[in-house]
Amino acid sequence: MADVILNLVHHSNFQKLVSMTLQELFEKVEDSSLRNYRPELDSRFHRDFDVDLEGDIMEWSDKISDLVISETIYSQPIKESEIAELTILLAKWCSFSEWRCWDARLFLYVEPMLEYNISNSNDFLKFSLWEDFMSSLSKTDKKSYSESVVLDWMSRREELGETMEPSEDPRILPTMSSHSTSSELLHIFLDSFDSKNISLLIGREYLEYESWSLNGSYLYDLEEIVK
Repeated sequence: MADVILNLVHHSNFQKLVSMTLQELFEKVEDSSLRNYRPELDSRFHRDFDVDLEGDIMEWSDKISDLVISETIYSQPIKESEIAELTILLAKWCSFSEWRCWDARLFLYVEPMLEYNISNSNDFLKFSLWEDFMSSLSKTDKKSYSESVVLDWMSRREELGETMEPSEDPRILPTMSSHSTSSELLHIFLDSFDSKNISLLIGREYLEYESWSLNGSYLYDLEEIVK
């Protein structure tokens, strides 16, 4: 199983970074002034550390040949996957919160709130699905949503003939607590997606760079990203 990874991104800051020449971008990484473009972390969540992303950006610059550092990332004569790799790093740099979850668990958290079935885990990479989910989620409060997730999980276990007695399965209570916490955080996370200046970065562990998206647009696509 792989984690689906969601980040809330400060979009105007992201646009500023992709509008910089690579020379300016790399210089700001080296003198740490790129940190002025990083939004404040929402303390309820995690995100990639500054130093890790800075290292990844400079590692990208070292391994990609044919860079024209006087031009922006979207003007580079390189592969779409290479453009996407850097722009994902820049989007993560502009993230103020990250939420991630096993794709198998997401069915439990998301599908009951939708008016249609999710065909496979790749559907979780679609921005339209998250729009539908957020629309439905906005009609319920955090506690009610979390309780519905736990109750649905319990009913699914019972349908499979699995015990709900902690004395028979010591994983029951920790798993219940995990579902409760994760679903509450998902509600909080998406409740913050309420501004035109916030974008949703959607990806997954081991996913090709060119398949990550920002508000449904692939990150190698200049016209879609900067509109």
